[in-house]
Amino acid sequence: MRNHANNRVGFMRVHQGDCIRLLSDKDIYQVIAIDDHHDRCWVRRWPLQRHGSPVFEVSLSSVESPGQPMPAA
Repeated sequence: MRNHANNRVGFMRVHQGDCIRLLSDKDIYQVIAIDDHHDRCWVRRWPLQRHGSPVFEVSLSSVESPGQPMPAA
């Protein structure tokens, strides 16, 4: 079963493993986990860096609705 949350601002679905962009910048991030009860998710920069990419928490309202499919890494 896929973990998912409704983004109340954009009415989009965010799924664990999705690649997304944040409103604050145009880099690509991968969704690691979602807490839909608190409208939060944890992301890391995509593609992964050689020695790993730090995971950090963001509000689901800061996730940009994708206009086009994300590029494959």
